Amino acid sequence: MGEAMPTRTPDTQLFRDVFNASPIGIVVETLEGQPLFVNPAFCRFLGFREEELRCKHCVDFSPREDAEKDWALFQQLRAGSIDHYQLDKQYFRRDGSLVWGRLSLSLLKSHPSPLVVAMVQDITEEKKAEEAVRCSAERLRLAQQVARIGAFERDIRTGVVTWTPEMESMYGLRSGSFDQTLSEMRDLIHPDDRARVIELQEEAVKTGQPTAGEWRVVWPDGSLHWLAARWQVLMDDSGAPLRVVGVSMDVTERKLAEEALKSLNRTLEERTGALQERQELLRIFVQNVPVGAVMLDRDMRYLQVSDRFCADFGVDGSQLPGRLHYELFPDIPAHWREVHQRALCGETLRAEEDLWERNGHGTRWVRWEVRPWWSAEGSPGGILIFTEDITRRKQMEDALSQMSRKLIESQEQERARIGRELHDDINQRLAMLAVKLEQLQQNPSEVQSRLRDLRKETADIADDVQALSHELHSSKLEYLGVVAGLRSWCSELAERQGMEIQFKSDVSSALPLDIGVCLLRVLQEALHNSMKYSGVKRVEVHVSEDSNEVRLTVSDSGRGFDVEAAQQGRGLGLTSMQERIRLVNGIIAIESKLQEGTTIRVRVPLPLELASQRAAG
Repeated sequence: MGEAMPTRTPDTQLFRDVFNASPIGIVVETLEGQPLFVNPAFCRFLGFREEELRCKHCVDFSPREDAEKDWALFQQLRAGSIDHYQLDKQYFRRDGSLVWGRLSLSLLKSHPSPLVVAMVQDITEEKKAEEAVRCSAERLRLAQQVARIGAFERDIRTGVVTWTPEMESMYGLRSGSFDQTLSEMRDLIHPDDRARVIELQEEAVKTGQPTAGEWRVVWPDGSLHWLAARWQVLMDDSGAPLRVVGVSMDVTERKLAEEALKSLNRTLEERTGALQERQELLRIFVQNVPVGAVMLDRDMRYLQVSDRFCADFGVDGSQLPGRLHYELFPDIPAHWREVHQRALCGETLRAEEDLWERNGHGTRWVRWEVRPWWSAEGSPGGILIFTEDITRRKQMEDALSQMSRKLIESQEQERARIGRELHDDINQRLAMLAVKLEQLQQNPSEVQSRLRDLRKETADIADDVQALSHELHSSKLEYLGVVAGLRSWCSELAERQGMEIQFKSDVSSALPLDIGVCLLRVLQEALHNSMKYSGVKRVEVHVSEDSNEVRLTVSDSGRGFDVEAAQQGRGLGLTSMQERIRLVNGIIAIESKLQEGTTIRVRVPLPLELASQRAAG
């Protein structure tokens, strides 16, 4: 323990100098697992001094379970059954805390006495990010369960269809009984709807566009149910479809209510008898329709309500007849009173979706219709109000949006991970390359010429990897700020590609990182497209701030393209930009004409707190 390194010949000194300069933690061990050399990066990683670490055995660095996995692989290495291995494991720091490291361990056979080179990359932040994504996914799953929303995913290449338990219950199946095939999923759809649904699915795969549909399913007990679904097809950079993700919910009650209303209208049209009979039919209909329905007289007093209305608003229907509507809802907004008055004057008004807020009673989304009913004298005798609670549908849309957001967040984390791994992997290769340089010195006749070539190659690789790392990882936005990070990225791209990027900024606020990452990815896509297709070497980029929003404009005077045709294509480019901007509540407009250039305009609203600070000066 604590034995010194072999005598420092010039070769050994080079070996040590290279490892000391590495940003990756490096430990050189004997075949018994005893450290001989520990570089400064590994000391910083664990917070120990070199002499303290050299007095430990390799199994002392980690908790028991991780140490046992490491030692078992180490024994295979000693026995010659493997010559390297990689393992993610935890390490003890000097203060007792735990950190994560990615261990890459190889035999150094060229040394007179075989040694082991262990390289350790700090992946603590990566593990934290993975845990954060896992927790977010679990929270999303619980939210979907509460909202009775099912999620599904289809791997287009393997054909496997994965359902959550909520999906199986919507089709009347026992949990775990779905066989995960597209054919069974289609067989469960009502025969009269099946061809239409298949057409929707296949069209979505072709275009990659978000798609929605509704269809009937027949449960094993013979009952008929309606489902509504929304889904998105994800494609790779070449435009090949990879997988489908989506959400679904049961809308049987809404469809039954729509059919009941159509039936009532037909009945009223067919019956030309007394208006008194029609009024009685209305009362019966309102009482039994499976949606929120209210019948009021001209004074806005209750004549009849449906059971669904009572359940939605927590009221006793038997206590309502004769009671004033505005007494039950004293906090009703002024615009609703205006709608009621217009209906009393003979208008029919409706909204596909509206936000209903009641003081102290929460917020819900509704689809509503208000229409007059006619008295025996032929004038409006009052109004009918139909409301459908579409909060679950909005939750479904939000769930799909969150799924898309999680996919993009996962993509960002993967980009960052790849950026770090590429950078660190090359550094490890450089370290091993340095060992080869040491070996070259044993052949003096070739050493000078080969050393120069290899060192130049090393520098070129390091430069290329650094550029690629910046391309994949948005860390510059964190360290420099959003605008400065965008400017720096444009400058580096222009230098590498031999093009001119005129960057202009009128932004004074410190933009949030999520908006910055979104703008960076859109800017990258736009500039790469310009380099590939515009035929010009000059692009203008303008970032500005106005009216509580940030704007990004990217324009060139090149060949241009047919925007509509491009949007109907199968590539991810334009779709990816649109999806990213939508997730930060922004707007993107793409203007292009053949031989007249292309301009991409992005507008993203600033967070309320940032906009307020800006307004305050």
